[in-house]
Amino acid sequence: MVLSVIVAIVLTPALCATLLKPVDKSPHKTHRFFAWFNRKFNSGNTRYQGIVARMLSKPVRSMVIYLVLASIMGLLFFRLPTAFLPEEDQGILFTLVQTPVGATQYRTSKVLDQVQNHFLNDEKDAVKSIFTVLGFSFSGSGQNTGFGFVLLKDWDERNSSNLSVGAIQRRAYGALSKIKDAMAFAFAPPAVTELGTSAGFNFYLKDSGNQGHEALIAARNQFLFMASSDKRLANVRPNGQEDTPQFHLDIDSQKATSLGLSLTDVNNTLSIAWGGRYIDDFIDRGRVKRVIVQADAPYRMAPEDFNRWYVRNQQGEMVSAASFTNSHWDYGSPRLERYNGVSAVNINGEAAPGVSSGEAMAEVEKLVAQLPAGFTVDWTGQSFQERAAGAQTPLLYSLSLIIVFLCLAALYESWSIPVAILLAAPLGIIGAIIATSLFGLQRDIYFQVAMLTTIGIASKNAILIVEFAKEYIEQGRPIVEATLHAVRDRLRPILMTSMAFGLGVLPLAMATGAGAGAQRAIGTGVFGGMIGGTFLGIFFIPVFFMIVQKLFHSLPDVQESNTQEK
Repeated sequence: MVLSVIVAIVLTPALCATLLKPVDKSPHKTHRFFAWFNRKFNSGNTRYQGIVARMLSKPVRSMVIYLVLASIMGLLFFRLPTAFLPEEDQGILFTLVQTPVGATQYRTSKVLDQVQNHFLNDEKDAVKSIFTVLGFSFSGSGQNTGFGFVLLKDWDERNSSNLSVGAIQRRAYGALSKIKDAMAFAFAPPAVTELGTSAGFNFYLKDSGNQGHEALIAARNQFLFMASSDKRLANVRPNGQEDTPQFHLDIDSQKATSLGLSLTDVNNTLSIAWGGRYIDDFIDRGRVKRVIVQADAPYRMAPEDFNRWYVRNQQGEMVSAASFTNSHWDYGSPRLERYNGVSAVNINGEAAPGVSSGEAMAEVEKLVAQLPAGFTVDWTGQSFQERAAGAQTPLLYSLSLIIVFLCLAALYESWSIPVAILLAAPLGIIGAIIATSLFGLQRDIYFQVAMLTTIGIASKNAILIVEFAKEYIEQGRPIVEATLHAVRDRLRPILMTSMAFGLGVLPLAMATGAGAGAQRAIGTGVFGGMIGGTFLGIFFIPVFFMIVQKLFHSLPDVQESNTQEK
């Protein structure tokens, strides 16, 4: 907008002075193509004026048709699947591997070898390389976890849709699910890396009723079972470490006291022996090194080794730990998981092919509602942003329309003429929605940008007609005649500017490669809005102007004032 203002003020006068120089008016031969084009265009313009004249003669019927189109727009808008960001082929893929609790490093390494074999052999046409890490993953660290970074070939070498990141991921889901010794999932990164670690939905299942860890894990497993059979969801997985075996050492404080032991001495002895403690520094060849006191490895390898340790009591006697301790095994979470101060577990997943993220999130909420009372959903990452953006959509559209209305009201010094201009906005939105639906896209944030752009395009076309019709009325012509003159004179500029803008965004709608998802989303919506706003607007805008003019009399009746002066 700033650039257009600068060009209009600085460069346009010089350009007009260059183009409007006197020219030779002697007859000259017009090129055959341009002569043919002008004849066809003038013929079409004449037919166009005839259609507009018939619509102006029956405005009620025209408004009924407009209301039908607006109703269709509203119906299609709410039926359009919702999403936050379109899927992007970024040329990389992640793979998460998790073997059973307590699995050895060798066992996890064998699973990673199977993952490598799948991508390097079965997907050799699309995969360039894979780098695997043992002991690390987004769900936690440990010898039973692993992670793989899959680098795909360049987009120019993956022209087929079967070689896209989505197709590779779907095939990997089927192949990796056959690995019986581990859970392995392949997933793409989010379109914006700061919005999480994976594409799809991301939420925490919260124990809002404070029912305990065991009940939370049972509810999580019940949800995963229901999600595995739900056709709208895919690749649903827990993003965290499973409960691990834990050895509990119970200290009988009464026995320890009766034996002359203090709990402080007991805790110090056992914690130093098994966990180690930093006590001092020493200098070795010019470098400062730490001194760590800890039991030798052979004496802290098995639970039975606790019975080999003694604690000195107040009388200086050594008391065996077996005389005042009991032990037992249990299962528990290896880390404390909280979300907003409530016990929770993280779950990731994706929408099934052909299902939008908004529909998948709604399905997740339905499944959670079937769990026992006290468990709720709290969205995070990209899913949280999607819900927040969806809540802002009505405010965004309303604010945009209000600003446009106020600017037009200031331009025409009228409260009624902007109504005729803004009535053209739904006509462009119809085109944007239909184009988005035909190409299988969703109502995401890029579609919102396309909607706002479409409102601008439709308003621009209406301004071109209303501005000239207003001038003709001020010259003393009747409303219908002034409107027909305006549509005759402004048809060429409207088509010219709209087609130029549409062809300008057409490469976005046909984009491939990096960032193609976002480009197609915004390009398709804008191109469809341009077609709908132009080829429907040129017929209905004159009707809007005539009806508003007759209802509100916003423009002065120049003919009547001239008669009174005479």
